[in-house]
Amino acid sequence: MPDSVYITRLSKFLPNKPVTNDQMEKYLGMVGGKPSKAKSIILRNNQIKNRYYVLHENGRFTYSNTRLTVEAINRLLDDKFSIKDIELLACGTTSPDQLLPSHASMVHGELKGNPVEIISPSGSCCSGMHALKYVYLAVLSGEKKNGVCTGSEKISSWMLSDGAGAALLMNEPNETSLSLRIEWIDSISYANELEICMYAGGEKLQDGGFKGWVEFEPEEILERTVFSLKQDVNLLGENIVSFGGRFLFDIIRKRNVSLEEIDYFFPHISSEYFRFRIDEEIRKRGGHIPQEKWFTNLSKLGNVGAASIYFMMEELFHSGKLKKGHKILCMVPESARFSYIYAMMTAV
Repeated sequence: MPDSVYITRLSKFLPNKPVTNDQMEKYLGMVGGKPSKAKSIILRNNQIKNRYYVLHENGRFTYSNTRLTVEAINRLLDDKFSIKDIELLACGTTSPDQLLPSHASMVHGELKGNPVEIISPSGSCCSGMHALKYVYLAVLSGEKKNGVCTGSEKISSWMLSDGAGAALLMNEPNETSLSLRIEWIDSISYANELEICMYAGGEKLQDGGFKGWVEFEPEEILERTVFSLKQDVNLLGENIVSFGGRFLFDIIRKRNVSLEEIDYFFPHISSEYFRFRIDEEIRKRGGHIPQEKWFTNLSKLGNVGAASIYFMMEELFHSGKLKKGHKILCMVPESARFSYIYAMMTAV
C-alpha cells in the first residue's frame, strides 16, 4: 500500500476560440430579438472577460461533452504513459450528453484503450473533485497503481461555459519534474439542513420539495423549461459562503491546518462578487488568506463548473511559478444542494 498519491500530469481542453463579452449574444442569441438588459449587471459582477463555447455563431455544436473530455485526457498521454496504461477512469460533470449510459462509460467508449474500472460522480461543481477523490482513495488503498480523473462541462450559457480538465494520479511522483502530493480531500453535504438551490430536470415547489421531470406531461416539459438550469439566488446568497466557511474551519480544527502555511488558495467561484465575501467570512471566523495567495483564472476562462478546479491546477502546474514545498488549498462549493470539497496538496 503506497504512503502517498501524486498528481503527476494535468491537462485541459477548451473548444474553439475565446468569446468576448461583446460577442456573447452572437452565440447565445437575444431575448425576443433584443439585447439582454441584465447583461451589463451580470458581467460587471462576475468580471469574466473571455469564455469558450462549443457553439458556432450559427448555433451548431462543435463538440459533445464526451469529446471535450476525451480531448483533455489525450493531452495527458504520451509514449511514456499511454491509453493502455490507465487502470481507472473517473469522470465528473454537471452536463452529460445523455441520461444513460453514464458519462464515464461514453468517454471510455470514445477513448478506446483497455477494459478499465469506471465511475461517474453526479452533481455539479463538486463532481470533478469527487472524481479526483475516488481515484485518490483507489490508489492510496493499493487497489490501483494509477487513475485518470476529469471534470467537464457543455452548458454554453451566460453564466457557465464549456471545456474539460484532466489529471493523472499515480502511486509514485515524477522522477525529474514536479508532482502534487495529495495530503487530504474532505467533502461534505448540508442537504440535511438546506433546500434545493440549483437544479435542472424538475421544478422546486413552494414548500421546498421537488417535482421531477417524469411527473410532468410531455408538453409541460417544454412550456415550463423543465430541463433548463435554474437557481434560487436568494437561498444562494444567504448560505453558500457561510456554510463553506463553517466546513473550512471544521477541517482546520480536525486536521490542525494552519492557513499561514498555504502558498496558493484555489477558490472555485462563479463570480468575482464572491471573492471578498469569502475573504470576509474567513476573517470573521478568525483566519486570513492574503489576496496575493489567491489564484483563479475565472476572468479569462469563465466558470466551467466541474472543470474549473482542474483549470486552476493545470495553469499553476505548468506556469513555472510552483516550487517544491509549496502548499495549495483547493475549495469547491456546489450550490445544487450545498455540497463542498476542500483539498490540500504539496508540490514535491
